Amino acid sequence: MYGAILGDIAGSRFEFDAPGWTKDFEFLTKEDNWTDDTVMTIAVAEALMNVGKDAGIQEMKAAVIERMQDWGHRYPFAGYGGRFSGWLSSPDPKPYGSFGNGSAMRVSAAGWLYDSLERTREVAGATAAVTHDHPEGLKGAECTAAVIYMGRTGSSKEEIREYADAEFGYDLSETLEEMRSRHRMDETCMDALPKALRSFFDGTSVEDVIRNAVSLGGDTDTIAAIAGAMAEGMYGISESERNDVMRYIEPDMRKVVERFDKITGR
Repeated sequence: MYGAILGDIAGSRFEFDAPGWTKDFEFLTKEDNWTDDTVMTIAVAEALMNVGKDAGIQEMKAAVIERMQDWGHRYPFAGYGGRFSGWLSSPDPKPYGSFGNGSAMRVSAAGWLYDSLERTREVAGATAAVTHDHPEGLKGAECTAAVIYMGRTGSSKEEIREYADAEFGYDLSETLEEMRSRHRMDETCMDALPKALRSFFDGTSVEDVIRNAVSLGGDTDTIAAIAGAMAEGMYGISESERNDVMRYIEPDMRKVVERFDKITGR
């Protein structure tokens, strides 16, 4: 979860743009801040912790809806998309067929809380399905959580790449440089996941992976949140990175992160 939040913060000031399409930029500044990506990452984490690891899927979905709406009401100006804003305020929220990258940016807790890859993917899909029930929205969430789970349980990048290719089939034929050259704003899973995966596979640390993602431009905070979450699974999080996250987020967010650390034994 730290990697997702750190990526969101580092990418926040470059959204819709890029730092000269380069990795060489000041990583964290006073201009950076958390966005809706962090708010919903916190909300999903709290929901999954509240119901426990053995909860049924319908119970999980209900908890995710309740927590996402609650956190959305606490922070109503965090940068939500139009359709999602309507969902947050609905008295009867229903999924709306989205394949946006929001399903992947908020799912990182699912990659840490469960004891098998199968259960991780099941829960990841459930967290997506309350809004992003399009097959691509579900796939984006499952892929992100699966990469986190495999990284934290000792799989190599080669093994993760083979699994992701076989199970999710994202086209990773483009290099980072080629991805930078087609800079554009695209908020779909179909665009974000290949960029996040390429940033992850080519990176050497959490910060390096996030720098890769931000350098691609466009929806920088979300791509970096997804890639950063993947990177944390592989590399862990340093004390300085942990402190950076805690320095930027709000007190009620810190409480959730601290609880998450206790449950996951980190």
